Amino acid sequence: MKDEAYLRHAELVNKLDEQHDLSDSELKELIESPCEDTDLFAAADRLRRKIYGEDVYIRGLIEFTNHCKNDCYYCGIRRDNEAVDRYRLTDDQIMDCCAAGYDLGYRTFVLQGGEDPYYTDDRICEIISKIRKAYPDCAITLSIGEKPRESYQKYFDAGADRYLLRHETADEAHYRKLHPASMSLENRKRCLFDLKDIGYQVGAGFMVGSPYQTTENYIADLRFMQTLDPDMIGIGPYITQSDTPFRDMPSGSLEMTLRMLGILRLMFPDALIPATTALGTIDPQGREKGFKAGANVVMPNLSPTAVRDKYLLYDEKICTGEDAYQCRGCLEGRVYGAGYRMVCDRGDRRHAPREILKG
Repeated sequence: MKDEAYLRHAELVNKLDEQHDLSDSELKELIESPCEDTDLFAAADRLRRKIYGEDVYIRGLIEFTNHCKNDCYYCGIRRDNEAVDRYRLTDDQIMDCCAAGYDLGYRTFVLQGGEDPYYTDDRICEIISKIRKAYPDCAITLSIGEKPRESYQKYFDAGADRYLLRHETADEAHYRKLHPASMSLENRKRCLFDLKDIGYQVGAGFMVGSPYQTTENYIADLRFMQTLDPDMIGIGPYITQSDTPFRDMPSGSLEMTLRMLGILRLMFPDALIPATTALGTIDPQGREKGFKAGANVVMPNLSPTAVRDKYLLYDEKICTGEDAYQCRGCLEGRVYGAGYRMVCDRGDRRHAPREILKG
């Protein structure tokens, strides 16, 4: 029976590698397989090397506000968490982060924050314009949540190139268990399609092992992303935060996160897929294992060290005490140690022609 399971696992991996898709029932088999994923990771790494070679792209993350109007049940900076020491970076502090990052070779800046009403469209556009003027050769990525289409258009016109907005779960019933009634999955999806329509390079993604998650939820996530066709897919393990309603829920696993990374690489061959900080938090070698499972992006922190331990979406977050120089050096060593090379250009998605995928 064990041999049959391994043969079936190999058969599913081969089919996914060749066709970049499986039926729902086949995806369920692969996601729930009792077998080790050595063949899955080998196929995923082989495919990413066809398209991206050994390149791992670096994005400079600037966590500029931990204020948020939302009250998502899993998030450490949720509105009703009174234990959070709130902060906002000034424009000058944000520009200092960019200057440090540029000197270190970063050519993508990611402005990430909670949904903070203080940052009106005019304020956001002013920040974007300052960065665009100072660093015209850099990509500017926003990760600031759900906005009206008109706001997204203003940011784009001001010079933003990319937008990251994890959908977190594509299943309505599961979404309702993770979010308050004031939020809706329909609006989250609307935002993603608006961003695509405007012309952004768009990132979506989901948590692995979040409370009440099922295999069917994973399949719904994969199908949704096939419809959206995002440029970047960010997934990471759900990690419990002690000041949320889910404080007693178990965190997601390294094994399932890596399995989903491998599946994503084979289903979305030319997507940009990060090895997340959360992956490195649940395992000291988590990011290196992520590279070997198909990931090809890292997002080290450029935020001032004084505020890093205040932007805690989950417990035990790593790299909160390192400055930008230490963080970059550490990651570069990890990337090279895993058998890849860190690349400092903008790292746009490479839409792979069919002949490469078949080769």
